Amino acid sequence: MFNDRLVREFQKLKTPLYYYDLTLLEQTIEEVRTHGLSRGYHIHYALKANNNDRILEMMRDAGFGVDCVSGEEVKRAIDSGFTGDRIAFAGVGKSDEEILTGLEHNIFSFNCESVQEVEVINSLAGDQGKKASISLRINPNVKADTHRYITTGLDENKFGILVSELPELLDRFERLNHLVLTGIHFHIGSQIENLSAFRELCSKINDLQTLFESRGITLQHINVGGGLGINYEDPDRQPIPDFKNYFALFDQHLNLREGQELHFELGRSLVGQCGSLISRVLFIKEGIQTQFAVIDAGMTELIRPALYQAEHHIDVLTSTKSNRTYNVVGPICESSDTFRTDISLPELERGDLVAIRSSGAYGQVMSSDYNLRKRAEAWYSDQF
Repeated sequence: MFNDRLVREFQKLKTPLYYYDLTLLEQTIEEVRTHGLSRGYHIHYALKANNNDRILEMMRDAGFGVDCVSGEEVKRAIDSGFTGDRIAFAGVGKSDEEILTGLEHNIFSFNCESVQEVEVINSLAGDQGKKASISLRINPNVKADTHRYITTGLDENKFGILVSELPELLDRFERLNHLVLTGIHFHIGSQIENLSAFRELCSKINDLQTLFESRGITLQHINVGGGLGINYEDPDRQPIPDFKNYFALFDQHLNLREGQELHFELGRSLVGQCGSLISRVLFIKEGIQTQFAVIDAGMTELIRPALYQAEHHIDVLTSTKSNRTYNVVGPICESSDTFRTDISLPELERGDLVAIRSSGAYGQVMSSDYNLRKRAEAWYSDQF
């Protein structure tokens, strides 16, 4: 990914910086076209993974819709050229103002996450003289083998409507005159690498389809969310996730009805591997038993290691010396501002460049100006 010419260009630039390999992103999008869109599936790009303008442009041009989790994301999607009928709006705590934004743009679906939210959307839609299309986000109680902070499909998670709440909720629809129930929605977690969790989800959905049909409800679409993981440990070995088997699993195990649409909300799996965080070594600090490599990127540019204890692969771009063991840390005044501990890397010195890989998702989009740091710039492969 990083040839000598590119490294020389990085050396001229202010770090830290985000670098996006747009060729890899296009190849990733093509895999989704080949194995997902070709089956007639509908893909919504999860804007929360990365709302970079160039990336949104490529997702729009690929024919994808968008998955939003705030009113401002809905506005960003509209400003980026996505039409309202391709916007799904999820989120466990939509404000009245955000709901009104969705109503204004006649979005494809509000993915409703509580009984009270359904009532509020009905009321606000009535005030606007509209009917809102909604999906019920159901909590299927499927355990995803991932970090507990990004598990979202268990009974004890804050997300979604419990299956036990459905009968009473469906009874209420007779008086909810400003809603159209068009589908059901699921999202069991993120960074899921074991596809068996999705197979279990299919089984739960098949059972729920029967429940809805027993109430005389025909669902126009099923939205299975996203969550497919990427290879953080060795990104060069698997730069593109296994979309072929991922989409085939739903084809084989989900019993769609005739004419029923299947929707996905992919984020990390689309953009995670195309982005890297490029940083310079500021100091090498010798501890008693630990050697610290202090770099100029921190949790302000990539918070995942501090937030999730995530481990990103690190490439050294300017050293080929023998390996030494380091704790790679940032400059922020927090002990949690640590990228890797006890990692073996070519011997580093002040001024060396490193690339923290797989930073295309939840890197730039979660950045902050904590410690009053300036936001890092984004650079793209077609600029070099």
